[in-house]
Amino acid sequence: MTEKLVFRLFLSLFIITFSFLPHSVNADAPPKHEVRAVWLTTIGGIDWPHNYANTPSAAERQKQELRSILDKLQHANINTVLLQTRIRATAIFPTTQASGNEPWDGCLSGKPGKSPGYDALQFAIDECHARGMYIHAWVVTIPVGKWNSYGCRTLRERHGSLVMRIGDEGFMNPADTRTATYLADYCRDLARRYDIDGIHLDYIRYPEMMRNMPKGDEGRRNITRIVRTIHDAVKKEKPWVRLSCSPIGKHDDTRRFWSSGWNARSRVCQDAKEWMRCGLMDMEFPMMYFKGKHFYPFVVDWREGCYGREVVPGLGIYFLHPREKDWQLTDITRQLYVSRSLDMGFCLFRSKFFTDNTKGLYDFVSNHFCPYPALLRPLSSSFLPPSAPGSLVVSRSDKGVSLHWEGALDRSDGDRLTYNVYASPAYPVDTDEAGNLMLANISAGDVFVPHTSSPTGRMYYAVTATDRYCNESVARQEPATAKGSQKIVRPGSWWVTHPLGR
Repeated sequence: MTEKLVFRLFLSLFIITFSFLPHSVNADAPPKHEVRAVWLTTIGGIDWPHNYANTPSAAERQKQELRSILDKLQHANINTVLLQTRIRATAIFPTTQASGNEPWDGCLSGKPGKSPGYDALQFAIDECHARGMYIHAWVVTIPVGKWNSYGCRTLRERHGSLVMRIGDEGFMNPADTRTATYLADYCRDLARRYDIDGIHLDYIRYPEMMRNMPKGDEGRRNITRIVRTIHDAVKKEKPWVRLSCSPIGKHDDTRRFWSSGWNARSRVCQDAKEWMRCGLMDMEFPMMYFKGKHFYPFVVDWREGCYGREVVPGLGIYFLHPREKDWQLTDITRQLYVSRSLDMGFCLFRSKFFTDNTKGLYDFVSNHFCPYPALLRPLSSSFLPPSAPGSLVVSRSDKGVSLHWEGALDRSDGDRLTYNVYASPAYPVDTDEAGNLMLANISAGDVFVPHTSSPTGRMYYAVTATDRYCNESVARQEPATAKGSQKIVRPGSWWVTHPLGR
């Protein structure tokens, strides 16, 4: 049987199988819990920033550009931003001795080693949290740039034997046990100093161009040692910080489909499924920048081997651009639907191709595929969910509706709670219904919702609390005796005047 015929049979069985899945994973019904992520790249400013912060006014323009990007992501109900934080042994935040005293990257100020005059990571955290979005610090681990680049040269001056040269590039040596310690200290410092929601490890693998790469178990043990050391360091500091990575998009050859020699486990020693089995990874974002037979069988393989962890397919939306591979929009929308059918969510590479609305993808996601917010699934923990928020008061007027509630009780070891607002014309509000979720992950105990031109009718409200592990409380419903009426607002079309700061 030819490979082409096998693929056609696979697709037929795939379609038949998922046509009988329950409504909770219906691709046309956006779920309440779903990872909707983007990679926001800072290397060379290719996603952000597009101007240098070499004066105070230029720094403000740089900040405003990021605000505009995040506004667009929020409007499309993206809930997770993977922000490139360590680039090539350079950073977008002021490092310390614990994080290697690595220099500033030149993407911010225009000059490597020079501060832009503000902490870009802290600014991004504040802005993401103000929009109810999670932010993960994206750490490029093994590559450290061109051999004579500022970051690589600085690292070699301090830890010369830790860096190996391959061609014109420098890499941290995975076989050296000090690499694991160095990267773990770096990530621990990030978790300790910043209110990040996750740490995302990129290029946590052997360089594919390395001639004498260890084969088999030896190479995988070296990479896994790094992963385990980072995991233990981060979780000891803040156990709710989600650890993730971006493995090669094909884990390995499957029984029926060949990976064409490019895979995570056998080719570059990423034992990514084992990391999930052992609990070393909370989430994984495989770089599935393929289509057809190179995508669909392998996304199913990831789903079947995730051991109950989150696996979020990374989609190569840059291939939509005419100067790349000029894919059609349907090449990506099919992948989005399949990922949702498998209950996996999605992550888009890169942010700029999304916010630029390449081939109409932004319009499709914001207007159709993700019309309202989504929460993240809880991390497994032994803690009880928070208590319900207290005494929800709903005040209606000709201008809109004001909601006020008392804070909930956090029963985890986290350091803060956020809140979710639901609305429905039915009482009590069904907080299991995804379309009733209006606002997600806000810190405010007061919000104001103005009227819109939607059809008139009665609306009821409910509020829940969420802890750092994403455990959600039972709902505090508005009192059934509350009087008054307001306009019904279509899900996804709400505008709230209160700053949504966490």
